[in-house]
Amino acid sequence: MSFTEQEILETVRMFELETLDIRTTTLGINLLDCADPDIESACEKVYAKIVHQARDLVRVGQSITADYGIPIVNKRIAVTPISLVAAACGSDDLVPFARAMDAAAKAVGVDFIGGFTAYVHKGYTNADRALIESIPRALAETDHVCSSISLASTRAGINMDAVGHFSRIVLATAALTADRGGLGCAKLVCFCNTVEDNPFVAGAHIGIGEGETVLNVGVSGPGVVRSALARLGPDADLLAVAETIKRTAFKITRMGELVGREAARRLGTTFGIVDVSLAPTPAIGDSVSDILELIGTERTGAPGTTAALALLTDAVKKGGAMASSSVGGLSGAFIPVSEDAGMIAAVRDNALSLAKLEAMTAVCSVGLDMVAVPGDTPPATIAGIIADEMAIGMINNKTTAVRIIPVPGKGPGETVEWGGLLGTAIVQDPGKYSCERFYLRGGRIPAPLQGYKN
Repeated sequence: MSFTEQEILETVRMFELETLDIRTTTLGINLLDCADPDIESACEKVYAKIVHQARDLVRVGQSITADYGIPIVNKRIAVTPISLVAAACGSDDLVPFARAMDAAAKAVGVDFIGGFTAYVHKGYTNADRALIESIPRALAETDHVCSSISLASTRAGINMDAVGHFSRIVLATAALTADRGGLGCAKLVCFCNTVEDNPFVAGAHIGIGEGETVLNVGVSGPGVVRSALARLGPDADLLAVAETIKRTAFKITRMGELVGREAARRLGTTFGIVDVSLAPTPAIGDSVSDILELIGTERTGAPGTTAALALLTDAVKKGGAMASSSVGGLSGAFIPVSEDAGMIAAVRDNALSLAKLEAMTAVCSVGLDMVAVPGDTPPATIAGIIADEMAIGMINNKTTAVRIIPVPGKGPGETVEWGGLLGTAIVQDPGKYSCERFYLRGGRIPAPLQGYKN
């Protein structure tokens, strides 16, 4: 892959002035060969394999930053869904697996490790149920472990029994981390149409169709897109806006693939995908909300916001697809509310409501992300919010997710500070009306007609 002198100078400007970075290099590790009838032996194997395979991940990331001047913010690990690995031991308590994962993450120096995961979009195995019940303690007692659950898909429909179960687990996780503002829930997410090569937490894990190890890269550049649109000016039409975003995404993707392939080569593994997702941070100038307002909405959440986000997401996907044949399935734009300074301001100004956020998730990369609600929100209400989001993904054949945080002791309008990348959340009002009867019915919402493809 060759680069012109102009491309190199443009890339240098993106790094130095426009907060472009490699958000994460995530090493996927297959743990199926760690299964063992004895849970202690299985956990020892999990720890040993992760440490062996990921021992050079941080060093390689640092060496690429030194050699190329490209900042790599996070180094992460994603593993095979632990419910599959743990099935052989038959234990009802899978917290020891989370502890082994956490210890391995600390040993190799990564930021997060994902894969305390189960797929229950159609039904439970005994190990799936054990894993889900273990989530509150697993996330409360570890520092680096992230958990994800597949609750729905276009092919299978929505497992409403699992949605109800998951809503109770969310509340239990918040309660066990109440002293940290329910922070355990920031490491817990549920999916419809989950992606098996996702490099971003909390959903990162490695699907069973992947190789022994694989290196996936997540690139984030909302500041770069923002600067490009600022240079374009307010008078260009929307086709010009889309073209500008597409060209910018193309450049970002080329840089991401360069880093991914070089990191994979140095690690002696396979390069998987580059995910070009505009993932914001709380830093000023690194906001997806700012991009939407540059496109033309007075405030994120105003009429036109969903259309502007659709334009942005589509243009990023097209630019990435032009630049690489290995673009990840989540590429587009993320809207994690607490992690985006513009989104936080929009919620504070009453411009962005929970209902408007849900509408925006129909066209963004994932879904309701880092949304805070009152700590006393009933499980039926949380289940209803999750089910609505799963339905958007199921009907539209797209990936959607929910990372919702009931903040113990907080009510609508109050603020919780998590700091760092997780930022600041303003607790949102989920409304006073219930879906208790819907919640109690249980069962499954069947797959939609568009799910029957052959």
